[in-house]
Amino acid sequence: MKFFVFSWPKMQNQFDYKGYIIYNLHVFISKTLTYSLLFLLITSSVVAQEQNPNKPNSKGNNMKKKIFVFLFDGFSDWEISYLTPEINKSEQFDLVYFSKHGNSVSSMGGLQVKPILSLSEINIDDIDMLILPGGTAWEKGENNEITKLTQAVFEKGKPIAAICAATTYLGQLGLLDNLKHTSNDVNYLKAVAPEYRGADNYQNVLAVTDRNIITANGIAPIEFSREIFRTIGLYNDIELEKWFQLFKNGIWSE
Repeated sequence: MKFFVFSWPKMQNQFDYKGYIIYNLHVFISKTLTYSLLFLLITSSVVAQEQNPNKPNSKGNNMKKKIFVFLFDGFSDWEISYLTPEINKSEQFDLVYFSKHGNSVSSMGGLQVKPILSLSEINIDDIDMLILPGGTAWEKGENNEITKLTQAVFEKGKPIAAICAATTYLGQLGLLDNLKHTSNDVNYLKAVAPEYRGADNYQNVLAVTDRNIITANGIAPIEFSREIFRTIGLYNDIELEKWFQLFKNGIWSE
């Protein structure tokens, strides 16, 4: 136990010791209450953050843009394998993986992945980009549970990136009808997505961005990544070209 000793000034004249003691006690109690309150505020903030690590805080995650990646059984893991490491190591972005129910999924390559969120836990306002990897599930008419989310992201003008079979899903929703886009082939889009009406805007390229939609051929995960990096501003033009030449052509430049 600590004892507080007050200094008694040596004064020849009469001194109000009672008033002096009351004043010091008042200062002591005020400081104690202030420090206690600050301690409680800091402690409660830390506890709240630990209980909900995905909730933004004033100096951390709220400054990062969130890139949402939809995962499902049989998703084409290699189609997002170039872009996810680059985004994940950046301090500007958070990768948020989600599935229908938040349960573990198995990629086409047998990779077991436990997503961070379920579809029902997503707040549309948290999404800064939505990425849809390919997989045969799209060709089977599956994954329709994300239709409401996808349409909402599109209507808000936020970027949506789809590769390979996932482009047929956007075509089926009519999101490709009035903008430039690509896929594995225009006839592939017509066959898999009966509601597709965007053939006049089809681009015979590996990847393309028009407004808030990024699409790519299934054989172009590197070009797909480049379009995403350019859209979110991950790298400047020089850095982006160096990255592309390294992974596409094996050319390293200082």
